[in-house]
Amino acid sequence: MTPAELLLALARTRASLDGGEVTFWWTGDVHSWAPGEPYRHLFGFEGVNVARLEAGGGEEEGTYRLLTREAAFYLDPRSREILETWEDKPVVHVWNDPANQAWRPFPVPVTDLGDQVCFSLEIPLSYPSPLPVAQYPLNSADDTYRALELFQFFAPATVLTTDAPSVPATMSWTRMSPWLPWMEQGARPGGLTFHCRGRKLSSYEDAPERTRAYIAAHHPEFARAPEKWTAPNETSWTYFRALHPPR
Repeated sequence: MTPAELLLALARTRASLDGGEVTFWWTGDVHSWAPGEPYRHLFGFEGVNVARLEAGGGEEEGTYRLLTREAAFYLDPRSREILETWEDKPVVHVWNDPANQAWRPFPVPVTDLGDQVCFSLEIPLSYPSPLPVAQYPLNSADDTYRALELFQFFAPATVLTTDAPSVPATMSWTRMSPWLPWMEQGARPGGLTFHCRGRKLSSYEDAPERTRAYIAAHHPEFARAPEKWTAPNETSWTYFRALHPPR
């Protein structure tokens, strides 16, 4: 298949070609690692991403823009209740608005699994940290932010041939990252591994009631995808900086 055809199949899997809103929900866990220390199961993790796909947005034919907001919450690893504090520190949950993506045709990695296919996206990140160590010595260990995001989207094999605007899908997500800024680990070596799985929902209302209630109480706009493209994207690091501007 051509890169344009593969991207079209991925678009049907990740979103909907008719521009309708699509919600992905995921759940999983967060483990820590540090030299000379045992791995620790620190948090549960659960969230939603509400997306809307737009065709165009680039000079190249077959380009798309994915407009999304995503909210995710750190949970007690045993009770799975949403945490407000951790080790007497206030927890800063994920409120990324926007979390947009611009797509152009590229050789999307796809694996034939028989009656399913798997789209694999491996995204290494490295860029100047929004939290320079000199300004945030308790919250940052490096002036360069480095992380690894590993996505897999599983769809029926018919996604490669169907004319349907959207197909059912499940997903997995693994992330390797530094300590979170609100954990106040400073220059301590180590970091976190997120390990999650989820699925495309029929509608936002199919997300867990607890999750929808928390969003409604704190940031109700996260129940909908953005109406317009904006930049830059929000991240946990930029959101933390906005909450705690440098002095």
